[in-house]
Amino acid sequence: MTVRHLSESTEMYLKAMVELSDHEMVMVPRLAERLGVTPVSANEMVRRLGEQGLVSHTPYKGVNLTKKGREAAVNVLRRQRLWEVFLHDHLKIEWSHIYEYACSLEHATAPEVTEALAAFLGDPKTCPRGNPIPATDGSFKPLEGISLGELKTGDKARILAVNATATDVLQYLQERDILPGRELRVVEVAPLQGPLTLEVGSRITALGLSMAEFVIVKLIKS
Repeated sequence: MTVRHLSESTEMYLKAMVELSDHEMVMVPRLAERLGVTPVSANEMVRRLGEQGLVSHTPYKGVNLTKKGREAAVNVLRRQRLWEVFLHDHLKIEWSHIYEYACSLEHATAPEVTEALAAFLGDPKTCPRGNPIPATDGSFKPLEGISLGELKTGDKARILAVNATATDVLQYLQERDILPGRELRVVEVAPLQGPLTLEVGSRITALGLSMAEFVIVKLIKS
């Protein structure tokens, strides 16, 4: 992938757009929420990204990555997810903290270091959160799953990935064993946007719908 020097804030915005909705428009308020900034700040940054040819913005509809913007975004994603693998598998950093630490490393990683890291790790295809790691050409196979919040009472599923990024959310899920590879069953779906009651292993736990959206699963057909 062609790489050009971008500021850390620019890389964070571009990466957030891929994480939120690959190949689809992202609403600016949602982007702002993801990055913990005000909508005014997000709008100003989107304007600057547009001037650099990295995004296209349709007022009242959302923002799309351009070809150049997507190339840069996927490059950041590759660096970050490779560091997640290294931190988790080799340094034994706690699962819920690896995203935070990897974010600090991704912006200071030269292309040569990225490829050396990939070779050292054996060219992994997914990060510890279950998300795909882009190849050197930027390609990756999207997950073929649905969000946990789409399941119905009685459904059984296997967790494919967790795409949350906030450490407190990841910690919450980790404490309840809601991790990639685990199997679960939906015991109850409360009405009026209420929580899901889940059976994960031998324990019963409740999970709000907003948090369930971070968990990508594959149905287990009976």
